[in-house]
Amino acid sequence: MFTGMIRLVALGAFAAAQLSSPAFAAGGGGGGGGGSGSTDPYGGAYSDQKPQPTYPKRPGTKATQKGKKQGNQSSIGDPAFAAGYRVAYDTIYERNDYAAAIAQLKSLGHDDHPNVANLIGYSYRKLGDYEQSQVWYERALQADPNHVLTWQYYGLWQLERGNREQALYHLDRIASICGTDCEEYRSLAAALDKPTGTALVY
Repeated sequence: MFTGMIRLVALGAFAAAQLSSPAFAAGGGGGGGGGSGSTDPYGGAYSDQKPQPTYPKRPGTKATQKGKKQGNQSSIGDPAFAAGYRVAYDTIYERNDYAAAIAQLKSLGHDDHPNVANLIGYSYRKLGDYEQSQVWYERALQADPNHVLTWQYYGLWQLERGNREQALYHLDRIASICGTDCEEYRSLAAALDKPTGTALVY
């Protein structure tokens, strides 16, 4: 039994090290574009670089904090959940197979986690289903009203739908969560600076 406990502790330490590595650093989590070439680590919703995934925390832990970019997203603590989330994330950003990603994300059994709901919303948006996309963005914000990436990507959704005033509201919400210096704020602000009717490339 003691040996089994040591193995579990070692596995937990290994998983924690993997989740804190640069490849698993907090970042996108649901909304950036695919491809390469941008220096925006979040990808924005119209940049050419895919964002780094964000992993949801275990239930009962605080999902968001004010402050640094890395601290204002939810993260995954369960290695099996993290692995499944990563598969779905790669399905979106490596294969651009949004329908398959939606099925993968839903199969995780955490539809109401803000990171999962946000990625589902993004996938529906990429499929052109704005109605379902909105449902999932709202679901993410209901789960975590301070989920800054959802405010960013939902703000871009608002712009795509011609709702500039709503996008400005989303920008204000982002500022109240992480300030005006975070990537999420800068990404949405840059999109708002584009002339009305400009197509967002993402």
